[in-house]
Formats: sequence, structure tokens, C-alpha cells
Amino acid sequence: MQSLSLGQTSISKGLNYLTIMAPGNLWHMRNNFLFGSRCWMTRFSAEIIFKSVSFRLFGVKCHNADSEPLKNEDLLKNLLTMGVDIDMARKRQPGVFHRMITNEQDLKMFLLSKGASKEVIASIISRYPRAITRTPENLSKRWDLWRKIVTSDLEIVNILERSPESFFRSNNNLNLENNIKFLYSVGLTRKCLCRLLTSAPRTFSNSLDLNKQMVEFLQAAGLSLGHNDPTDFVRKIIFKNPFILIQSTKRVKANIEFLQSTFSLNSEELLILICGPGAEILDLSNDYARRSYTNIKEKLFSLGCTEEEVQKFVLSYPDVIFLAEKKFNDKIDCLMEENIRISQIIENPRVLDSSISTLKSRIKELVNAGCNLSTLNITLLSWSKKRYEAKLKKLSRLA
Repeated sequence: MQSLSLGQTSISKGLNYLTIMAPGNLWHMRNNFLFGSRCWMTRFSAEIIFKSVSFRLFGVKCHNADSEPLKNEDLLKNLLTMGVDIDMARKRQPGVFHRMITNEQDLKMFLLSKGASKEVIASIISRYPRAITRTPENLSKRWDLWRKIVTSDLEIVNILERSPESFFRSNNNLNLENNIKFLYSVGLTRKCLCRLLTSAPRTFSNSLDLNKQMVEFLQAAGLSLGHNDPTDFVRKIIFKNPFILIQSTKRVKANIEFLQSTFSLNSEELLILICGPGAEILDLSNDYARRSYTNIKEKLFSLGCTEEEVQKFVLSYPDVIFLAEKKFNDKIDCLMEENIRISQIIENPRVLDSSISTLKSRIKELVNAGCNLSTLNITLLSWSKKRYEAKLKKLSRLA
């Protein structure tokens, strides 16, 4: 056998023979044609067996699908010049920084022409970097489609400043156009569509078939409950709950059945609930809604409430079902510890909107102002800061 120097690799296909180099040692591997197995011939010290060995085949350049392309240095330079927060953008959508072709300059010029400031453009890209992958043609077409809903360019700029994802999340303009036409055709107003754009933009990324399925389901549900105008029923629910179109019909159906069976509602009562304060419950996981209600019931039962009082409490303020179990229990305990009666909470459920820290600080201020919490209208615990402070000042003067 011809000797090889360290660092050399030879492959002889005819002999099916491979030599692999390890630091300071030489390994040979050859097929054994008689026994069909592999034998090792070694020229190294015994302790090498117990050491980790690193090697590589020289002169071979490897590429694979997982290897990242070089970063686009021009892109980084452009974004820094534009005032983009690079760290934020990288955290949000890192893949954008490995694209070799981007359209940040075209995006900048397009948005400037629509009245956006440089600061707003930088903020949009920082929070939703994928915006720079859209072509000028795509941007122009999408903008025109939005103008069928939104009344001015400046209003669109304001929406983008608040929620860039709503505009840039999808680049399927045909799907957007079809969904706009369909939603107008089922009686939704421009105001309602504008709310959908800003609150639940995924509605317009849905396939047209998905949106049709939900609208048809809601129309059928309205008719089954005795509503004589299915278009009006759909419009009311979507206006109250703009997220409904991005849920599954299975989830919405389960929650309607949950509300009807749990509170023993007739069709008219159920219609009033889901077209009004209970509309948002249709979003929830049905398991979560049931667990939450069970916890509310158990907690209030432990404080002496009747089934009728529990149902009155929840139906008067269905948003309470959204509270996590621990948060609900802790807020009730916080109020009870300050000698607030459970009957006061039942009558004023919105008090649970406030955080525990807000409840504690306001209760302390009211006690210091000489208020008797057991007879006080506790709704002020959930008032806006400005309104609450004005009331507190008035109570302090009367004390």
C-alpha cells in the first residue's frame, strides 16, 4: 500500500477503498469481499478509541437546504438609513434578512406618496418586516382594494401605523377582492368591513369558501332561532364580534348550544344574548367556556349565592367568562376582604374589569376619604381614571 501524508484523502471507486484522516492517526477501511463485512486496519494508539475524533473530507464544498444564504448587506444599510429598528425586525421576522431581493426603497416611495411620514414607515417595517417583500404592483393593487372600504389614503396610513399586519400579511389580492365583494353582498356596511380590516385582518386572508361557510352557518342559526332577517342577524353578530369569521363553525355551534343549555334560554332570549353582550363568547374554546363557568358557579356557591343569582351575574356581564379561574377567584377574595358584600358584586359585575392592584389602591383611597364600602356604589372601582379621581375628590370634600 502506498503511504499517504496526513491531511490527504483518497477515494478509489474500483477498490471500494476509503482513507479517513484523524489528527495524529490514520484509519483505513476496506470492504471484505469474502465475508461481506467491514474490517478496520489501524495505525494508532489504543487510547484513541476513547477520544472524540473530528475529521472532514478536503476539497469538497457542501451545500444543503438548511444552510442560510448570505445576509443582504445592502438591505441592512438601507434599513438603518431609513431608521428601522433592526433588532426588533430581526426578532419578528428573521427570514426577511436572508432574502437577496427586497423592495424597501419601493415601499418607502409608495408610502411617502400616500402621506406616510418617514417615522411611520420605519415603524411599520420594524414591526412587520415582511412588508419590504411586496412589489410596487402588488402594493398599488392592494391599496386600491382597501380604498373600496376605507375612505381616504390618510385613514389607511393610520391603520397601517396601528396594525401593519392587516395590510401586509397576505399578498393574494384576488382573494382579498373576492372576499370584499362577498361581504358587501351579504349586507355588511363599509364601517363593518373597516372594523374587520383593523381588528381581524385574517378574515380577508381566509379563502372565500371559508367565509361563505361561516356566513351561511350564521344565517341558518338565525333562522332556526326565529330571526326573520338572516342578513341583519349576521351583520349584528359580526359587528359585535369581528373575530367570528376566523373561527370554525364547529366552535361557534358548540358555544351557542352551551349558552342555551346552561342558562335555559328560549330562542328569543338566546338571540338577544348572542346579538349583544354574549357575542364574544362565541370565540372561546368550548372547553374553556365550560370550565370558566363551572369555576364561577363553585366560587359564588361557596359564598352563599343561589343558582339564580349566579346566572343573573353571568348573563348581566358575560365577559366574566373570559377571566381565568385564579384571576376571578383572587378578585372576588380581594373585594370580600375589604368588607364588600357579594350582593354588591353580583349587582355590579363590571367591578371585576379592574386589576387587583387598582382595586386595592382605590379601596384604600376611598376608606381614607371616609367611605363606607359596604353601602357604596362600587361601580366607581372600575371607572376611568379621570372620572374616578373627580368622584374621589368630591367624596373627600364631603367627608
